[in-house]
Amino acid sequence: MTDAQPATGFVDVPGAQLYYEAVGTGPALVMVHAGIANLRMWDAQAAALSSRYRVIRYDTRGFGRSRTLDDRLFANYDDLAAVMDHVEVKRAHMLGCSRGGMITLDFMLEHPERALSLTWVCSGVSGLEYTPTDADAHVVAIFAQMEAAYEAKDLERLNELEAQVWVEGPGQPDGRADPQVRQQVLEMNRLNIIRDDPDLVAKKLEPPAIGRLAEVKVPVLVIIGDLDMPDSLAAADYMEQHVAGARKVVFHGTAHVPSLERPEEFNRVVGEFLDSV
Repeated sequence: MTDAQPATGFVDVPGAQLYYEAVGTGPALVMVHAGIANLRMWDAQAAALSSRYRVIRYDTRGFGRSRTLDDRLFANYDDLAAVMDHVEVKRAHMLGCSRGGMITLDFMLEHPERALSLTWVCSGVSGLEYTPTDADAHVVAIFAQMEAAYEAKDLERLNELEAQVWVEGPGQPDGRADPQVRQQVLEMNRLNIIRDDPDLVAKKLEPPAIGRLAEVKVPVLVIIGDLDMPDSLAAADYMEQHVAGARKVVFHGTAHVPSLERPEEFNRVVGEFLDSV
């Protein structure tokens, strides 16, 4: 753990200014946050790992303290490359949760020479489709409630529903997760929902990752919570089966954000993986 103050600033990219923080010394480690969060979701990881890694994290376009200037088409993997260029990092370990995991995986495929490893957390694979089964009826129902809240512009209701799904886990009772974790996600996601811009569209990786996992040549750690969404569970299995040498770790009793629910265990697992590569 380090008490050093992070270097902070904004990276100018076409159509946006991306807020970033960098702290620590050693090999670079880039952290990309989930869609219900911002870079603050990695506070515990930055504190634990910056004693031996240079930890770089940023708010993706449309999130946190980053500023969107216009609605031009952009690519999240290009934004990530721009952040690395700005802090003068040629190669880095990648850590991404949910949407952030897809961004880091796509980045690795677009810029294979720039990744040292990937820790993929409760995420997806671009191009991988999931078809709900009868057992997923409760998930389909709550997403219908989310859509209704969005259409009604009931943003607080939408935020609570998203916390129920992503923090507690689909079908789990209120209060399963630590209330402080739920409150932290509610606070981060509230701004995301308020700032949501349907005209801000990210360019997709072509061809998508689903047909290109054989191109991944760096060590990969797959992390999943056993209470996560069915499509995330399926994607974790797919990554384990289709990425050569990938290792999967299941966090029992957690949903979509194990780094927030079990920070000490998460830091140990990720730290041991990074130290091994």
